[in-house]
Amino acid sequence: MTRHFLRDDDLSPAEQREVLDLAARLKADRFAERPLEGQKTAAVIFDKTSTRTQVSFSVGVADLGGNPLIMDSKNSQMGGKESISDTAKVLSRMVEMIVWRTYAHAGLEEMAAHATVPVINSLSDDFHPCQILADLQTIREHKGELAGLTASYLGDAANNMGQSYLLGFATAGMHIRVAGPAGYHPRADIVEDARRIAAETGGSVTVTEDPVAAVAGADAVITDTWVSMGQESEKAERVATFGAYRVTPELMAQAKDGAIFLHCLPAYREYEVAPEVIDGPQSVVWDEAENRVHAQKALMAWLLAQS
Repeated sequence: MTRHFLRDDDLSPAEQREVLDLAARLKADRFAERPLEGQKTAAVIFDKTSTRTQVSFSVGVADLGGNPLIMDSKNSQMGGKESISDTAKVLSRMVEMIVWRTYAHAGLEEMAAHATVPVINSLSDDFHPCQILADLQTIREHKGELAGLTASYLGDAANNMGQSYLLGFATAGMHIRVAGPAGYHPRADIVEDARRIAAETGGSVTVTEDPVAAVAGADAVITDTWVSMGQESEKAERVATFGAYRVTPELMAQAKDGAIFLHCLPAYREYEVAPEVIDGPQSVVWDEAENRVHAQKALMAWLLAQS
C-alpha cells in the first residue's frame, strides 16, 4: 500500500518516533540511506514561493541518491489544461515521489487519491507537517524525550502551523497550548482530532486567548509570522490584532528556565518576535531550519520503505 504524508496524524505515534529516530541517524551520518540511488527522480512542485522548503527537499533528495525535479505549477498543465488526478497518474509513471507546496489542501488529497507513489504535503493552507517534524527533532535534541514536554504556540492559531502543532505535538505525547485572539483559533474538528490523539499518547491540548497562561512553565515557545502569503493587504489589521501575542523577553520569562524559542521562518523582527528573543541564547531557529533537511530525508526514506 502506498503511504502518503498529507497531515501530521498520517503517522501514528510509533511511526512518528521511527521517522524522528531515522532523522537523528541521518543527521549524524548524512548518506546512511540511499533509496533513490540510481538516479531516481522525485517531483517537487511549488505553487508558492519558498526558500527552506525548496532547498531542504532539493538537498534531501540528492542526499538520498536521487534527482530533484523542481516544478513550478504555473509553467505546467496541472490544474489548468490537465486535472490533478490525471497529473497524479502521469507523474506516478515517471517519478518515485511527489512533493507539493500548494494552497488548498483538497488538491493534495486528490493527488494522493490517484497517485501510486508517495505524496508529501510540503505546505498547504491547512497543514505544514514537514515543519512540525523538524520542530520535534529540534526540541528532542535540546530537551530529550518529547513525551510530557509542554510547548506553546502564539499568534495566528487558525493558520496551518497552529493546526499542525496540535496534531503533531499531540502525536508525540506533548502538552500543546495554542494561544490566539478570538476568531483566530484552530478548526474545531482539528482540535477534536488532536484531543483524541492526546488521550491515547498522554499529552494534552489547550486552546486559549491568554498568551501569558499559554507560556507559563513551557519548555518551548513558538510563533510564526502574523502575515502569511496572500494576506499582505491585511497587514495593518493583523499587527493590531496580534500585538498581545508578540514574543518578548518578558513573555519568555514566564516559560520554564532554559525554555527554547522556535520560529519556522521567515521571521519579522519587532512584529511577532523581539530581536532579543530570536537572536538571543534561547533561540534554536537555525537548528530548526537545518533540521528540515534531516527530518524530510527521514520521512522520504520511511515512506519509500513502507510503500
